[in-house]
Amino acid sequence: MSESIFEKRSLTDVHDEIRKVYLSDNRPWIIGFSGGKDSTCLVQLVWNALSELPKENLQKKIYVISSDTLVESPQISERIIGSLDKIEKIAKETRLPISTNLLRPKLSDTFWVRLLGLGYPAPTPMFRWCTDMLKIANADRFIQEKVSEYGEAIVLLGMRKTESISRHQTMNLYRIKSSLLSRHSKFPQTYVYTPLEDFTAEDVWNFLLQNKNPWGEENRDLLALYQDANASECPLVVDTSTPSCGGGRFGCWTCTVVDKQNYLTNLIENGEEWMEVLADLREDLKKTQDQEQWEEVREEKRRTGRVELKTRGSKCKKCSFVNGNSAKICEKCSEPLLKYTPGPYTMKFRKEYLEKLLLGQIRVRKESPDPNMTLILEEEIHEIQRIWRMEQGDWQNSAYQIYEKVTGKKLESIKDDMGGFGKTEQELLEQSCTNHNVSFQLVSNLLNAEFKTQGATRHSKVFGKIKQELQKEWRDTKNNEELNEILEELSEKRKEEEKVKPTPKQKRCACCSFMNDKSAEFCKKCSESLTGPPKNEDGM
Repeated sequence: MSESIFEKRSLTDVHDEIRKVYLSDNRPWIIGFSGGKDSTCLVQLVWNALSELPKENLQKKIYVISSDTLVESPQISERIIGSLDKIEKIAKETRLPISTNLLRPKLSDTFWVRLLGLGYPAPTPMFRWCTDMLKIANADRFIQEKVSEYGEAIVLLGMRKTESISRHQTMNLYRIKSSLLSRHSKFPQTYVYTPLEDFTAEDVWNFLLQNKNPWGEENRDLLALYQDANASECPLVVDTSTPSCGGGRFGCWTCTVVDKQNYLTNLIENGEEWMEVLADLREDLKKTQDQEQWEEVREEKRRTGRVELKTRGSKCKKCSFVNGNSAKICEKCSEPLLKYTPGPYTMKFRKEYLEKLLLGQIRVRKESPDPNMTLILEEEIHEIQRIWRMEQGDWQNSAYQIYEKVTGKKLESIKDDMGGFGKTEQELLEQSCTNHNVSFQLVSNLLNAEFKTQGATRHSKVFGKIKQELQKEWRDTKNNEELNEILEELSEKRKEEEKVKPTPKQKRCACCSFMNDKSAEFCKKCSESLTGPPKNEDGM
């Protein structure tokens, strides 16, 4: 058991240290607040320490920030918003230089826009796209804004060395010698201060239960939240090394990174039956991670429009039998050896899930204590529909139709991205494409490319977009014969590519295999980006 900090230091010593750091310079403070025990303890310590300073010494700004992913656990979301309001109000009344900021992801990066609009698969430990888009990016933007405004900034985090060995090592790695501050892991001119680093979990609770909350909340209610859900805290996420908190009380209710949402189960068992709606919606997403479901819910093509081989070598993943190099079917269990990497969710799944989500929203509004609880924003519906029209040729506005069907409320686009094109035009174009054996999706994408460039003084870019569309795979991947043909072609192409090794001064394009100069940012052959993040097998 770790030694209590209060066996070595008094609470006065902790307050003195905080005041010393605060008065040492003019760099603003940015405090990460999640509403959990550690961040509450941190803000309370800072508040109490600075309250003892003369008002004329309280010149340095303090920004309390919290990330709202829009899919937070409803109870903690309500608590965070309420806490921020109280902190802001009481800070003004007591003339403390503290302001609060609730950070939300950009509309294009919200969970439902990415998952339902673009078809991103439910997050996994290997493809945790949600962490960066919903949490890290929000905090990063705010920190960078303040560094740009003030030149430097100090970020205060409720991290503790006793949380884990890796956390202890990370905190020591960036420590500045003979200083209470550490370097920020990503940003220059940014520093980190961790007043709780030597606290144990017991120290945190002892402090919270023995010291009155200065903005008027009851810390015992916080203890009850942890006890009810048997939960852990989800801290302000500053990098991807932070473990998923989806299984904890302070995580997202949609989290599929963890196998089980224990807090949902515990709260349901403790009388919050209405949360069964959230548990069922989350379970529907979790099921899509089962490889046996991929043929039903995932596209054969990636978002690039191309089919990509998933497996390498001749070892069967099902039975582990090692086949000959030329084998396409396992000699032992007849399992196909040539498989594709699954792409985004199918439009069929996206539409069906959107309807389930809206029905769930109606149920929670009836059954939960909050009649206005929102699972998906109307702004997200608009963005989802925009993406479906521009990327999927959905001129009949399926998202709006689903919304009206479920809610009885008509939702219309503020701006029509496709002029007067609608359901009738889509049906006519689909029929014409069928008659001429041409992909409707291809024609729709070409029309979209033209619409996007209307009014431009130069049209050179549209030719690149047309070329990009034509280079996509437009054969019928739903037809097993054609899909197998594509996979065999890719297999032969891979064998030829492996014979040609790039020189140290060359960079191979992942899409067309063209050997580019190492310094090139875009492929000279297909214009694909050469600097983007590596693709994950279960990702996009």
